[in-house]
Amino acid sequence: MNSFKTALSLVAVAIGSLLPLKAGAADPPQTYRYLWSHYTGWEPWQYIADSGIMKKWADKYGVKIEVALINDYVTSINQFTSGQAVGCAMTIMDALDMPASGGVNCDVLVVGDYSDGNDGLVLFNGKSVKDVKGRKVLIVKDSVSSYLLSQALKAEGMHDADVTEVNTSDANIGATFATSGDRGATVTWNPILMQVRNLPKATLVFDSSKIPGEIQDLLVVRRDAPDAVKKALVGAWYEAMAIMSGQGKQADAAIEAMAKFAGGTVPEFKAQLRTTRMFYTPQDGIAFTESPVLEKTAKTVAGFCFDHGLLGQGAKSPDVIGIELPNGKIVGDPKNVKLHYNNDYVKAAAAGKLALHVNDMTTP
Repeated sequence: MNSFKTALSLVAVAIGSLLPLKAGAADPPQTYRYLWSHYTGWEPWQYIADSGIMKKWADKYGVKIEVALINDYVTSINQFTSGQAVGCAMTIMDALDMPASGGVNCDVLVVGDYSDGNDGLVLFNGKSVKDVKGRKVLIVKDSVSSYLLSQALKAEGMHDADVTEVNTSDANIGATFATSGDRGATVTWNPILMQVRNLPKATLVFDSSKIPGEIQDLLVVRRDAPDAVKKALVGAWYEAMAIMSGQGKQADAAIEAMAKFAGGTVPEFKAQLRTTRMFYTPQDGIAFTESPVLEKTAKTVAGFCFDHGLLGQGAKSPDVIGIELPNGKIVGDPKNVKLHYNNDYVKAAAAGKLALHVNDMTTP
């Protein structure tokens, strides 16, 4: 991943200026791609696409948006970073250490949730974090999973060097762990986490509920994306949130569809939602991003990325990249701000200003 980011630093800036493309009078409308990968808090994106919600909101604002599933998480972010998509679902850490460190100027439009048990360390024949010492850990290396592993080790007075991380795609990590033998170890996220933790002789020894608010799951877009695209994505997201958090047949159908996308049952998906601190309303999201937690997490995550060499060649401190908080405060270098928590669209949603009519937040 680091070699990719190094090569990408110059390419991303050049390509980034090309999105969105300006269409001529005879050209077809630009299609903007939004990418997501499997994770409990991101399964709503497939529902948004299949139900027609995305098309309705895109039509409302006169744009075309394609919501695309990418089965490998890192690949989805790499495609976004290299200019192949206008937006992507990712965590705060991966937004900082991939697109932002690659020179891509990004807006965080929505904090959809934080992991409250959805990411975890699982061992065969182990009962505590200390039992991972000396093992090879299957992991999406240099992603938020590496962050969680490091925090788990630190909590027990251990060090990163006490384990060996083995880079493994999230598309393969479950099956690989299942056949990894008596000293198998992995860090992964739901829905994969639920599958591996339920294997015989497997034990979940640490999860993200121990670090609440630190693994934030975001709706990230290029900062120069059209205003209409940003409005459509945020409007579609909160319509889906209103549906899935509601009652009745419509909510049941939405949850059933998401469980199917995730490759599990409705009870399994509901169990995963219980370990996901979803922000179902714009007001919930605003309250979280305007709390002191955000600044603290931004500093902690930047520190981890710097210590692990993830902020690009030549980074001399954790402050090399600036992160703009919703109140305008900058964490890091104010002359190199690449990650902006932009609450403008969430606040518009909270005020009902994204909808054309008061009761527009309904299914198509």
